[in-house]
Amino acid sequence: MNMEHVYKAALYLRLSKDDTDIDGSLKKESNSIGSQRNLLKAYIKKHDDVEIYGIYIDDGYSGLSFGDRPEFQRMLSDIYAKKVDCVIVKDLSRFGRDYIETGRFIQKTFPAFNVRFIAVTDNYDSLYADKAVSSLVVPVKNFVNDSYCRDISVKVRACQKVKRLEGQCISAFAAYGYMKDPNNKNHLIIDKYAASIVKMIFRWKMEGMSLLAVAKKLDSFGILSPAEYKKSTGLKYSTGFKTAKTGKWSAVSVKRILTDRVYIGDMVQGKREKISYKMKKRIVKPKDEWVCVKGTHEAIISENDFDIVQELLMYDGRSSAGTNTANFFCGVLFCADCGAQMVKRISRYKDRQKVFYICQTKNQSGGCTRHSIMEETLKSIVFKEIVFWTDLMAYYYDILDFAKQPDMDYSKVFEHNVQTGVLIDEYNRYYSLKSGLLSDLKAGLVDREEFAQFSNIYENKCKELEKEIKSQKELLKSILHNETLAKSKLEKFRETAEINELTRELLVTMVRKIYVHEEKEIDILFRFSNML
Repeated sequence: MNMEHVYKAALYLRLSKDDTDIDGSLKKESNSIGSQRNLLKAYIKKHDDVEIYGIYIDDGYSGLSFGDRPEFQRMLSDIYAKKVDCVIVKDLSRFGRDYIETGRFIQKTFPAFNVRFIAVTDNYDSLYADKAVSSLVVPVKNFVNDSYCRDISVKVRACQKVKRLEGQCISAFAAYGYMKDPNNKNHLIIDKYAASIVKMIFRWKMEGMSLLAVAKKLDSFGILSPAEYKKSTGLKYSTGFKTAKTGKWSAVSVKRILTDRVYIGDMVQGKREKISYKMKKRIVKPKDEWVCVKGTHEAIISENDFDIVQELLMYDGRSSAGTNTANFFCGVLFCADCGAQMVKRISRYKDRQKVFYICQTKNQSGGCTRHSIMEETLKSIVFKEIVFWTDLMAYYYDILDFAKQPDMDYSKVFEHNVQTGVLIDEYNRYYSLKSGLLSDLKAGLVDREEFAQFSNIYENKCKELEKEIKSQKELLKSILHNETLAKSKLEKFRETAEINELTRELLVTMVRKIYVHEEKEIDILFRFSNML
């Protein structure tokens, strides 16, 4: 090459999240954009055969991928247009961390376009490097940089796993209805406005609205979709889900909210994972591999209402013709013989119409009978039964009031708590015996054979007692949870004690399933009957 040639240099600067500590602390100053810029400009001043054509900065981009870096792509365009014939970087890691791609650019692409490549702190200059340096030193350095990236990826994943198991929120954005706690970015607090929308969505679903009808109603009210709402609050939000350019609500986004356990106070994470640290693509993990930690934050929806909605979503919830709601008994009414859902049918004659339900299996020409029942008849029967149940529950108001008193009789809790104390005392006794064996051996009270024998016995007994104590604590926790749940469900009864008509919400709140027999007999399975 002509030594008198003055090269038009592209100064390439890059900084990514890889250049932070695992806990997210400040970027290393030695790799900062300002530090890189000053270093490269100082290099230019000492070399008369190079002048700056342009500075290209990719701040916040990984060194593993070249295609995702906008400034790197702009630099390539200038190289292909022969505006640039020299690339200068602080070191090889600033250029890229994928050793195969980095090597391809340095050893194939740049020589093909007569581009000189300089890595200042690595003391590499393609103009003066002999074949041995190019074929040995550069690949080795690139491989080391790639290994560093792999090591960082392993450490980050391990750190994230620990946080997931502790129930800490590690996602970049809070779920719709929540926001990150200003005092603890790994904890969620309620966003009152968005939470009110979530409650509305659950209520509409319980009232019988289809997913699409809920989405359309939200749009008609001018309520921003979750993605648009996050952007409106100033967050630089992006999603991996496919979304329309208009940012409207959809049946899919509504269902995503209705099935998310975050709204009952549980933290569910680890649903997807990267195929490789070199690729952004994520795959969905099996449900049994998700990490779920209960009670990590304040709930927006009660567990009871959440469970009701999950049951309703199992069945066809499409809107009936000319309405925004599914048929009144959708997800509740079933054939007593084949177990299939009953379907709504309308018979019209002149100006009159009859609404009735028949077995879905029979409707599809299957091997069952009609089990036909009129809608009005069914509503009347179910309404009377619900009234009966609420009247019956009126007798339990005194019990409910008593349950709210601070001196509530937790006899079951006390019984198991006493049992736990007994087990702990027994554990301490065996542990003390085990600890005293060494003293007995030194004192000559036991020989080495007896020491080994008794040590093994005491060790096994301690392990056995540890398991029993853990089991008792779990049982105690379960009892307290069930007591709380029972009180909340009794409150539901109290809210519906005075009813004037049968509504869809009342139906699904009170009734789990209704079975219709061929002889017009019906069985009603109430949700809270076990609480009596």
